[in-house]
Amino acid sequence: MAERSTAAVDVADNSGDEPLTAKADQSTADGVANNRERDTERDEAQGSSGAEDPGTKASPPELHSGHKLARRYRLEDCVTRLDGFSSWRAVDEKLRRAVGVHVLPADHSRARSVLAAARSSALLGDPRFVQVLDAVEENDLVYVVHEWLPDATELATLLSSGPLEPHDAYQMVSQVSAAMAAAHREGLAHLRLNPNAVLRTSSGQWRIRGLAVNAALRGISSDTPQRTDTEAIGALLYASLTQRWPYEDDAYGLAGLPKDVGLIAPDQVRAGVHRGLSELAMRALANDGATASRHESPCTTPEELVKAIGEMPRIRPPEPAFTAPPEYQRTTYQQGTYGRQTSHPSATRPVPTPPPPLQSRTGKALKWAVSALLIAALGLGSWQLADALMERGGTSSDDTNQPQNPEGNDKDKKPETPKPIAIQGAEEYVAKGGSQHPADVDKTYDGDTSTGWRTSSYLDGPKMVIKPGVGIVYDLGSTKEVSAATFSLRYGGDHTTVGLYATDSLSSSTPLSSMTNLGTTTTSSTSAKVTVDKRVKSRYVLVWLTALPYSGDDPANYSNPGYKQAITEVKFTG
Repeated sequence: MAERSTAAVDVADNSGDEPLTAKADQSTADGVANNRERDTERDEAQGSSGAEDPGTKASPPELHSGHKLARRYRLEDCVTRLDGFSSWRAVDEKLRRAVGVHVLPADHSRARSVLAAARSSALLGDPRFVQVLDAVEENDLVYVVHEWLPDATELATLLSSGPLEPHDAYQMVSQVSAAMAAAHREGLAHLRLNPNAVLRTSSGQWRIRGLAVNAALRGISSDTPQRTDTEAIGALLYASLTQRWPYEDDAYGLAGLPKDVGLIAPDQVRAGVHRGLSELAMRALANDGATASRHESPCTTPEELVKAIGEMPRIRPPEPAFTAPPEYQRTTYQQGTYGRQTSHPSATRPVPTPPPPLQSRTGKALKWAVSALLIAALGLGSWQLADALMERGGTSSDDTNQPQNPEGNDKDKKPETPKPIAIQGAEEYVAKGGSQHPADVDKTYDGDTSTGWRTSSYLDGPKMVIKPGVGIVYDLGSTKEVSAATFSLRYGGDHTTVGLYATDSLSSSTPLSSMTNLGTTTTSSTSAKVTVDKRVKSRYVLVWLTALPYSGDDPANYSNPGYKQAITEVKFTG
């Protein structure tokens, strides 16, 4: 009987239990983990036999950064937008963590299958897969919320610098095969296993994202889902060993095989490839006319692939490189030369003759003369000191009523020490368009420079084009005279421009033209200071950014490459 899968079906169910797809309609809690999702490659480049259902080309929802779903999930950056759906990096404001979100209209032809696939995947609960956290239909939208793994790296990114070491490739194919075998036992297929869907975490574990959901989003199905996923695992192993995609088309940043050559073994593509892993890749790729190496039987299911891996000799990790310590050097003290001059055999230096001691009559007389001079100098100094103290004592009573610092004598005035001004509150100032990250403004004055408020990433810069600027209005509690403001910034580079304005409220309704400019500074470092020359008192002060430096990808702070800046700490003095 032919196998059939539409992203979530009962496949090779040997346990006799009810498959997860039968339970999916009774569940509303889901989970799938996601890092940045990039699906710009063509499906046929994967070599998959899965067919994509064109479906109805529904228009994607009009969403933007800052939009909230269920008053909880705040959309941040759009990472995929195609075929009527969009994928976002978002923030779960309730649990204060990053998540990924797929969104599509409720009337989309694939909306039902996406919900069913997400709920089936959530019921699996296998930690080797990125977990679905929620799957909801609400307000004419269907959205699937999944994990976001900021510490994980896609296999495509790892292969951009070269093939994997044999032990790393062995661990990848072992863990991915075992995970997919468990999924197929529960009736779940992936159908879109590719270098963008396999991630390695910082601890070295391999995770799979998009189980059932990625295929459902694109309307992909297969009559032989187990063979499709097994061949995809073989392609992943082939790419890991050779840094080449095992088909003629280039895909996922990897060059394809030469035209009209056919599928050749990895150890024939690249020297030094592990023979056992090369044969394993060919056995998994023995579909649609490909032949297995050494006449071994092909692997057509993940279970058979797991069995074949178990029959291989285990590949151990490479031994850590041992660096010999430097040769022990004896110190000059141990060599018995401490305090001596280094001898050079090529040159003989005369030993200087020490001066004779002052033991003669002349020497004794000289010693007594020096002693007498010292005693006389001490006596003269003591007399002068006493005389000065007596004169000061005699005049102090006359000057008791005299002011010590009369008015008009500015030279004797001490400069006032700047005093810190406590910040009582803050609001994001939005002059045009949407807000940045209003929930994080309080992190700019919490005393912790590891947290802060950041802007979005912009394509143009350093001077902002799409907006006149972005900033925060601070409440000083009462009317204060501000003399300076210092800022700690997260990103350095050319360049950041910060302005300071006195305003009459926290509201963004006050136009910038009606505010008083207190000063502006430009910096290329991660700190800045604006010194106020005018004596202006105000309760509310606006910090205004009009130029941002360019910085690369910052996964730890959920920030994409672009012109951007983050304020981690603000301090005012008066």
